[in-house]
Amino acid sequence: MISIQRKILTLTTVVIVIMSIIWITLTIYNYKTQVKYNHVLNRFLVLNDVSSSSNQVITDLSNYIIHSTPENLQKLESSKKVMESARNEVFNVRNEENDFTLTNYINLMGSLLETTDRLMGLERDSEAAVNDLAETSRIGNYISDMTLTLIDMELKTHEPFYRGIMEQSIELVKLGIWMILLTSLLLLLATYWFSLSITRPVQQLTEAASELSKGRFDKEITVKTNDEISFLAKTFDHMRSNINNLIQQIKETAKLEHELQQNKILLQESHFRSLQSQINPHFLFNTLNTLSKKAYLEGSEEISDLLVSVADLLRYNLKQIDRSVTLRDELMIVEQYMEIQKTRFMDRLQLHLEIDESSIDVAIPALTLQPIIENAVIHAVEPSIDGGAISIRVINKDEYVMVQIEDDGTGMSEEKITQILLERQVQIEGHSTGIGFSNVVKRLRLFYERDDVITIESTLGSGTAVLLKIPRQRGEKHD
Repeated sequence: MISIQRKILTLTTVVIVIMSIIWITLTIYNYKTQVKYNHVLNRFLVLNDVSSSSNQVITDLSNYIIHSTPENLQKLESSKKVMESARNEVFNVRNEENDFTLTNYINLMGSLLETTDRLMGLERDSEAAVNDLAETSRIGNYISDMTLTLIDMELKTHEPFYRGIMEQSIELVKLGIWMILLTSLLLLLATYWFSLSITRPVQQLTEAASELSKGRFDKEITVKTNDEISFLAKTFDHMRSNINNLIQQIKETAKLEHELQQNKILLQESHFRSLQSQINPHFLFNTLNTLSKKAYLEGSEEISDLLVSVADLLRYNLKQIDRSVTLRDELMIVEQYMEIQKTRFMDRLQLHLEIDESSIDVAIPALTLQPIIENAVIHAVEPSIDGGAISIRVINKDEYVMVQIEDDGTGMSEEKITQILLERQVQIEGHSTGIGFSNVVKRLRLFYERDDVITIESTLGSGTAVLLKIPRQRGEKHD
């Protein structure tokens, strides 16, 4: 152990020392260069800020002259403050070469601010205001031209600095190449010396591992060294003796996991079956109460049709969950449900269908559309004295079928939409059929194995639109 450890420490120390020297040298050089470069760059940025802020002041002043609104005034005051700040920063740019030009530059900024302040106090249509506005434009042009002049002076002043950086960079590249070559040579020598002491025992371990990969666990693993590899070989041999036991444990664990997964599936199917078997007594009470009043006020022919719709709805609700239906079946049961509700709401409830007949044979989970329509009836039609309208559109989108269910009710809050899409239980009204909106979302995502199969668009006071994106192709395991 001590032998290999010393070899590794020696090699590591050499590499760390060489890399540290290179890193420290490059860091010091880069830091000094960066400080100089940032100083020069900051001078250019200060001049550029002056030009930009002066143009912004002129723009905001023109907007304020045209439209003297508090908002435009606030923008003008803000741009003036920015220009005043930029003016203060210009003093840091002064040197012997640009002293005279910079003094005139600062005076021009002061003149622009004074003219702006004077113009803000004049009437917009006065001759003085027009003249001052033209004066601000001329001052702004002078500032822009002088900014270019100052930048050109800065470029000429710091040109030797840039040339020095380029020359130093070339020398640094040469130094880096020599350092890389030297470091590579030292590492090759050290690696060769180090590998001689560990290559042979590692090769023995590799051959033993190859035997184990072929399923031969009867051959003892032995390595004759006096370092860590000897300890590794003994541990490897001990591991060999335990592989059979581990394999058996893995098989048993896999079997238990498979049984657990099957139980989860059965539990999920049981949950969905229990959902389908739930018909809320309030819903049945309201429906039967409606039928009794209809029987009292009208003849029996329409009541017979209504009873047929109720029977079809109950029969469809008790379908097996492991059998998918077509979109055509879902639309038929929705029409049956709406016939029942129209008997209750009369002319207050309107249903508009826009169906592409070529797109209604796609597979869909049973009891998908009816709970969504029911939610629209409860929350959009029933609370309104004038009732409401529900529209269903089936649109062909090549790879999928788009089903749009819209109402003109009061809409949903963002919180409720989030709860539904997160598959959280939302409080169900007492007179619903009991199949919750959140359960519809969960079943659709499980059925198609994708999360974007349903979206909800709603604004409070502007109705709700539920969009179903039904793929045309599904995996056979769901059929």
